[in-house]
Amino acid sequence: MYRLKMEVVTAVAAWALTSACSNLPVTCNWHNGLCLRGDDFQELGGKLSNSAKVYFPGSHGFKEASTRWSVLEEPKVNVVVIPGTEDDVAETVKFANKKDLPFLTYNGAHGALTSLGKMDHGIEINLSQLNSIEVADDGKTAKIGGGAMSKAVTEKLWQEGKQTVTGTCECVSLLGPALGGGHGWLQGHHGLVSDQFVSMNVVLADGSMNKIDAHSDLWWAMKGAGHNFGIVTSLTTKVYDIKHRDWAIETLTFKGDKVDAVYHAANDYLLKNGSQPEGVINWSYWMNNPDADPKNPVILFYIIQEGVKVVDPAYTKPFHDIGPLSAEPQKGTYTDLAGWTGIATTSPPCQKAGLANPRFPIYLETYNPQAQKKAYEIFARAVRGSSAFNSSIFMFEGYSTQGVNAISPSSSAFAFRSEHLLAAPLITYKPAGSEIDRKAAQLGQQLRHILHQASGRQDFRAYVNYAHGDETTQQLYGSEKWRQSRLQGLKQKYDPAGKFSFYAPVA
Repeated sequence: MYRLKMEVVTAVAAWALTSACSNLPVTCNWHNGLCLRGDDFQELGGKLSNSAKVYFPGSHGFKEASTRWSVLEEPKVNVVVIPGTEDDVAETVKFANKKDLPFLTYNGAHGALTSLGKMDHGIEINLSQLNSIEVADDGKTAKIGGGAMSKAVTEKLWQEGKQTVTGTCECVSLLGPALGGGHGWLQGHHGLVSDQFVSMNVVLADGSMNKIDAHSDLWWAMKGAGHNFGIVTSLTTKVYDIKHRDWAIETLTFKGDKVDAVYHAANDYLLKNGSQPEGVINWSYWMNNPDADPKNPVILFYIIQEGVKVVDPAYTKPFHDIGPLSAEPQKGTYTDLAGWTGIATTSPPCQKAGLANPRFPIYLETYNPQAQKKAYEIFARAVRGSSAFNSSIFMFEGYSTQGVNAISPSSSAFAFRSEHLLAAPLITYKPAGSEIDRKAAQLGQQLRHILHQASGRQDFRAYVNYAHGDETTQQLYGSEKWRQSRLQGLKQKYDPAGKFSFYAPVA
């Protein structure tokens, strides 16, 4: 405990050297005039474990711990607590409540919702040290820490001959996407990431630690709207024996004038009216690649198949017939998928480079080739050449859906089990004031509107983990009245003061 207290004192001293305030006001709640000083955080330090860390602005580790992937409307924090134990999370929440301070959990920091910017001061609870991964003796479950990254989970389980559904991107946590449902490569077999939950330890808004499972009324909400109800410090999840060690991909690059033909073929030979085989996935990006086309964005189309060393020609030949600029087959294992699709820890989308990264997601049942063409033309005009948005991409994720569809829509707060496609423009740019923010939002909304209008639906449905921040609760959590009523009732029961209201709030 002495070591921890000295670390806190050192952190406060480092902060003081960079602060204009000689009296060490660390953070203030401007609504009630409360300011916290070094001795307040000594109080917190005395309640934390020896392995906990506390950082203040100017102290070593603060910047790295508080930096987010998107700097658009990012939350502002005055102190970072990195718990060493699950109980440290509970103690930090109790401290924040006692001092009337907001708090926000970080476990990957890739959420880019503009609603996060409503946190203008407070405590960051960074779960990076809660990263344990332990497979049960019976090989049917694993206990995973709340801050464990998807890459670490995938690799640890693979080493033990196991796997489970995780998010596809290596640099996000397992639990971040899971609390919003969580799409993954294996969902055609097993369902969403949240469908694998067995039990969890969760710190509620009052700072109490609770172990919950399917017998709790809160269980339903944690599987799809969990960001609103608590901090999951550890999770027990289902794991499975590896079924296929071989995986293959074919990466096809097309010029933009092939857009309608490419997505006609995707509908006819891959999606097949929602019957895309469990072991087949289609993904695509629209992005600038001057080596392939110096004038316009290209279409990078991936066809992925499990259990083979070469993707079946029945899936690839229709695309060869369209005339791609290139076609690159690769073989490997499940652990290669993130690298193949450009979302490995070393890939550009995983880097925290000081950029604004708003997304504008929409779920679709099928590709509308005419709408794809219209959206492509607008996207190309906006991002080509020296545009401020020339690093942007348009993402289309077409997973197998049998495992997702097989689970009752009423079983969880995740509402969109009938969807076959997830589309999202990702408008990337260097921050340069409110005008470029406005233009980025206008572009993203325009692209999403084109796809929504072509879908024929009255409302659009958005994936909460990609949300921009201006979506309604109906668009994120389902428009059925019973869903909204159940969410509101649970919110009033478990978080009546709205402590968890920065990330896609339900109220």
